[in-house]
Amino acid sequence: MGINLIPAPVRVGDAGDAEPGGFPLDSATTITAAPGTENTERWLRSTLGAAFGLPLAPGGVGDTAHAGGEDGARPGGEGAAHTIRLSLDPELEAEGYRLVSAPGSGVEITGGSPAGVFWGAQTLRQLLGAEAFRRAPVRPGAPRLVPFTRIEDDPRFGWRGMMLDVARHFMPKDDVLRYLDLIAAHKLNVFHFHLTDDQGWRIEIKRHPRLTEVGSWRRRTKHGHRASELWDETPHGGYYTQDDIREIVAYAAERHIRVVPEIDIPGHSQAAIAAYPELGNADVIDTTALSVWDTWGINANVLAPTDNTLRFFEGVLEEVLELFPAETSPFIHVGGDECRKEQWKDSATAQARIDELGLANEDELQSWVIRHFDAWLTARGRRLIGWDEILEGGLPTGAAVSSWRGYGGGITAAEAGHDVVMCPEQHVYLDHRQDGGPDEPMPIGFIRTLEDVYRFEPVPAGLSEEAARHILGTQANVWTEVMQNRARVDYQVFPRLAAFAEVAWSPLPASADRDFAAFERRLAAHYARLDALGVDYRPPSGPLPWQQRPGVAGRPLEGPPPNV
Repeated sequence: MGINLIPAPVRVGDAGDAEPGGFPLDSATTITAAPGTENTERWLRSTLGAAFGLPLAPGGVGDTAHAGGEDGARPGGEGAAHTIRLSLDPELEAEGYRLVSAPGSGVEITGGSPAGVFWGAQTLRQLLGAEAFRRAPVRPGAPRLVPFTRIEDDPRFGWRGMMLDVARHFMPKDDVLRYLDLIAAHKLNVFHFHLTDDQGWRIEIKRHPRLTEVGSWRRRTKHGHRASELWDETPHGGYYTQDDIREIVAYAAERHIRVVPEIDIPGHSQAAIAAYPELGNADVIDTTALSVWDTWGINANVLAPTDNTLRFFEGVLEEVLELFPAETSPFIHVGGDECRKEQWKDSATAQARIDELGLANEDELQSWVIRHFDAWLTARGRRLIGWDEILEGGLPTGAAVSSWRGYGGGITAAEAGHDVVMCPEQHVYLDHRQDGGPDEPMPIGFIRTLEDVYRFEPVPAGLSEEAARHILGTQANVWTEVMQNRARVDYQVFPRLAAFAEVAWSPLPASADRDFAAFERRLAAHYARLDALGVDYRPPSGPLPWQQRPGVAGRPLEGPPPNV
């Protein structure tokens, strides 16, 4: 029985004197959960129980290593051979786990924390084959075996993330929950939730209702890249109520996923200005004439650096902090990217603020805005993180950086003692095209093949040892300008997210030395899991006819991406 796990575990061995075969999952199988592992017990029962039509009844509580006596028997007389046992061992790495399936001993998953147990349960699901990823039995009564094995595993990085842009194209709540399941299935543990942008405001803020009444809808949408002549004249929009957000956050927490909400300031803010024109630079343009932006690109309409703007967004963030508790969301992302400065240069109000504060220029004015919210968040027990432009004009001491324009911003930040998440667009922007063929739908950016993503190295060469310790981890980003629906997102994200997950989790060798052929062999089995989950991934042979978008312009960039 092959063990084709993604991401690849640290060590896979046999379970001692194991004979061929495996642990049978059947109607007699129970789950015994030690204190602290109850969430994983419920998850296993709801997923594997549904997939195979099994009750997976509780098998007792307490110390699972001795659940029922020295002979390993459980209360009720059933032996350990029919049990999945979940336990904790603080000697393991926090997100590490050990999974042992042995004759006469059932399956034991031991984690260094509840998260480690959950990742071990994800491995157990993969060991049971593609049918374990379905929602109902397709072969009732068929034998289901967990191969006898011993797996020891823990992640390379503590931050293993995916960013999903729901501002450019709204993704309904159920689709967001589905993506949380998909990233959990790949042992990713951070969901960066890009909630606001020029093209839409997606989170209910009760003290500022026009943010969603006005800011969540646009009259039409550019179809394809901004250079396209095509428009979709259907109004587009949607937002998450506060209870929707609470549900999403709780769902993520049950899967040991941290959520990083992003409220973009001071750029990428036209939707907010359309709702509340006083937030814009009204001494430069007629902000009352602005509507939610219907095309793509870098917008000149940015927030005015006024006390009113600061108070407004403090109010927004007060509600955000209540919806995203610190246990799940220690970081709050404030964007800070692509803030054009023309309006500030022309604004008497902005120039007066520069003079008042003794600042040198508009870059330092943006830095002042970011520093203000860094201090505000720090006082409330949170940490600010922003795109690497927040380095311009000076960075607050405790702020962290999402390094997107290349490695450069992350290197600068890490060498200066700031924590960094590496997500360079040249390597892990999954909106970039996967192939150079003519059938790629709405091709954007450089070609980033599955192998390119697999060979991505988050820690750049030459980084000092101390700076390397500031690399929290890595993240794949999914910008949705040309992804109008879930199927388009699936196509761009998969199977490359599987390769990225292995980069983030597994102790891979140097980029050039990685065994991509072996990964592809394991991926062949993983495609069946994705099929069972209903993922519209890009097939290895290229897009299927209904995945193509003939006649819709993209913006392909030729040649290898720059290494910056």
